[in-house]
Amino acid sequence: MRIQHFGTIVAPVLIALLVVLESMISLSFAQVAPWNDPFTNVRPVVSQRATAGRAKEGAVVRILAQNSLPPAAVLPNRELVIGTKEAPPFAMKAPDGTWSGISIDLWRQITEKLGVKFRYVEEPSVQSLVTATARGDFDLSVAAITITAERERSIDFSQPFYDTGLGIAVSTKSVSVWYELIATMISFGFMQAAGALIGISLAVGALIWLFERRHNEDFGGGAARGLGASIWWSAEAMTQASTGHRGPKTLAGRILAIIWMVVSIITIAIFTASVTSALTTRQIRGLVNGVEDLPTVRVGAVKGSATTGFLDSERIKHRDFEKVQDGLKELVAGSIDAFVYDKPLLSWIAEQQFSSSVQVLDVVFDSQNYGIAMPEGSRYRESIDVAILETIHDEKWKQTLFRYLGEKH
Repeated sequence: MRIQHFGTIVAPVLIALLVVLESMISLSFAQVAPWNDPFTNVRPVVSQRATAGRAKEGAVVRILAQNSLPPAAVLPNRELVIGTKEAPPFAMKAPDGTWSGISIDLWRQITEKLGVKFRYVEEPSVQSLVTATARGDFDLSVAAITITAERERSIDFSQPFYDTGLGIAVSTKSVSVWYELIATMISFGFMQAAGALIGISLAVGALIWLFERRHNEDFGGGAARGLGASIWWSAEAMTQASTGHRGPKTLAGRILAIIWMVVSIITIAIFTASVTSALTTRQIRGLVNGVEDLPTVRVGAVKGSATTGFLDSERIKHRDFEKVQDGLKELVAGSIDAFVYDKPLLSWIAEQQFSSSVQVLDVVFDSQNYGIAMPEGSRYRESIDVAILETIHDEKWKQTLFRYLGEKH
C-alpha cells in the first residue's frame, strides 16, 4: 500500500519536472544565435528550399498552362486574310465565287479545329501569291504551292500536306514520218554512228592506197589522186556499189578488201535496222516517253513555276507560258513536243479540257511537296503544323483525296 501511495505521488511530480525541463531547453536554444547552433539552421534551410520549390513548381505550372492552350489561342481574334490561286483540283473557283478543291477542303478542316474566321483573296499566279505572302498581305496562302529552297528564303512553309512530282503531257496526234526521219537523222546517236562508219571507210581507203600505189595504176599517181581513188573505192565497196572495173591487186590489198566488204555488209545491215527500229518506235510511242527525251525536243512549262527550276538545272531548253492551258493548246497545235508541270494539276486539266488531244505519261520525277505558305517568322506556324498533321491522318482526308484524284492512301 505504501509503495502504491508513493508511486501515486511521485509520478505526477516527475511528469511536471520533465515538462519544465523541456520548456527550459527550448527557450535556451531559441536564444542562441543560428550560426552557433546547427540545430537552429535546419528550419531556415528547409523553409528556403520549400519556398524555392514552390516557386519553381508555380513556374512549371504556368508554362504547362501556356503550352496546353488550344492552338486557336495564338491566332488573332479577327478575320484571317487567306491568299489563293486557281490550281485545279487543289483550288477551284465556282462561278458564284465559292472555292473548292483539295487545298481548300484541307483549310476548312483546319479552321474547324482552330475555330477561326477567314476570307479568300485571289492572285493571278503562284509567283504573285508568294510575293504578296512575303510582303505580309496575307496571313496564310493556300493553293498548290510547291515547297522550294528559293521560296523558303522569303516565306515560311507549313508541314507538307501532299507529296507530288512533275509529269509530262504529250499530244495524242501522230507525228509526221518526215519529221520523225529528220529528228532521227539529226540525233546524237545517228551522227555518232554515221561518223564512225565514214571514219572507218576513210581509214580503209588510206590503207588501200598505201598497199596499191606502187603496184596498181588505178590508185597510183600523186597522193591526192591516189587517195581520192582509194577512198572512192572504199565507199563503193561499203555500199556494194562497185562496178568491179578496178580493185586491189596486191595480196595485202585484196585481204583488206575482203575483210572490209564483209564487215561493211554487216555494219550497213545493223545501221539500217537500227534506223528503221528507231523510226518505228518513235512513230508508235511518240517523240517523248520519259525525262531522258526532253533535251532533244521542244519543251513547254509555266512561267515562274518550280518546273522551270528543274528544267534549268538539267539544262533543258523550254518555252514558258502564263497558264497550263496556254501550253497545252500549243502542244495540240504542234508548236511544242512536251509540256512539263506538276503531275496532279497537269492530269486534271488534261482530263477536263484536253481529253481527246493530250495525254499525260505514266512517269513522275523530281519529287516535290505542297505546303501552306505564310509570312516569314509567322507565329501561326506551329498551330497550323499541328492542325495539318492531325488532319492528314484523318479518314476524312483520305476521302478528300479519293473524291478529287481517285487516290486511295
